[in-house]
Amino acid sequence: MASSYCDFAPDHPVHGSYHDTEYGYPLADETRLFERLALEIFQAGLSWEIVLKKRPTLKVAFDSFDVDRVARFGARQVQRLLKDPGIIRNRLKIAAVIDNAKRVQDLRASHGGFADWIKAHRPLALADWVKVFRRTFTFTGGEICNEFLMSIGYLPGAHDPACPVFRTIARQRPPWMKADPRLYGR
Repeated sequence: MASSYCDFAPDHPVHGSYHDTEYGYPLADETRLFERLALEIFQAGLSWEIVLKKRPTLKVAFDSFDVDRVARFGARQVQRLLKDPGIIRNRLKIAAVIDNAKRVQDLRASHGGFADWIKAHRPLALADWVKVFRRTFTFTGGEICNEFLMSIGYLPGAHDPACPVFRTIARQRPPWMKADPRLYGR
């Protein structure tokens, strides 16, 4: 039987803090949402541990994931990023993060911001979320959408109900807990 994230992440030197203080907690800050989406994009095909280890250098390389700064990245910044051994150097992923920064900017005009755009679409089942994300963002397939939305409290499953973090998050009433229980089979 495969172990869950809650079985091995607590007290782990790389995963512990993320598991205990970030994963599954409701999130609405635009910069943090954009960072989380970018990290999920960088994770595609890799382990989450690699992403967490590279997170500090990714944060520096992408100007603390400031949406407006990243949206202005051009060819020179892309070349700089592709030469940076501290980050995940995948041209498609880098281009997607830059393009998605521009799309987050557009959401300010259409919805008031990234968090408001997400709120405007809830509650949805994962398949419907994937359709919405694919219409709006680049490099956002099913697994990226699932992990992103679980990580910010919009889909269930981030923590086992027996995990102490689950109880902490439940007290905050994340969006998935407010949805129709039939939507998530609970």
